[in-house]
Amino acid sequence: MSELPRTPELRIRAATPADLDTVLAFWKTAAEGTSISDDRNGVERLVGRDPEALLLAELDGELVGTVIAGFDGWRCHLYRLAVHPERRRRGIGSVLLAAAEERFVRLGGRRGDAMVLVRNETAHHAWRAAGYQPEEKWRRWVKPLAEVSE
Repeated sequence: MSELPRTPELRIRAATPADLDTVLAFWKTAAEGTSISDDRNGVERLVGRDPEALLLAELDGELVGTVIAGFDGWRCHLYRLAVHPERRRRGIGSVLLAAAEERFVRLGGRRGDAMVLVRNETAHHAWRAAGYQPEEKWRRWVKPLAEVSE
């Protein structure tokens, strides 16, 4: 009997400290833009404070997607939804968002919000397809609290 071809299985799991360098390298390929906390120390603090916040999507052990599902006890924030460019439009982002939303509901969250770059039109389509919509009446205001040395 011949063996059937194996279908790769998508696995969603929380990141561990051992994953951080791989995640940071992945974001350079798959994520649009960077922020002040996109470094080893920033991501290490995230995983140390909330070990289930950084979700990874893997196909046969290869990192193909990420999302940060941060919950502060009041609001549900989504950051760094990123899918490897060669793996896009295959449902990986949708599965990551579903896992993030399930986490939020389990924790008592009632509404998810996402940080999406204005110039990232591709992301706008993905977020709309997932049921999210921009709220034009709000504007994000930021202030760096410390200088970053690289």
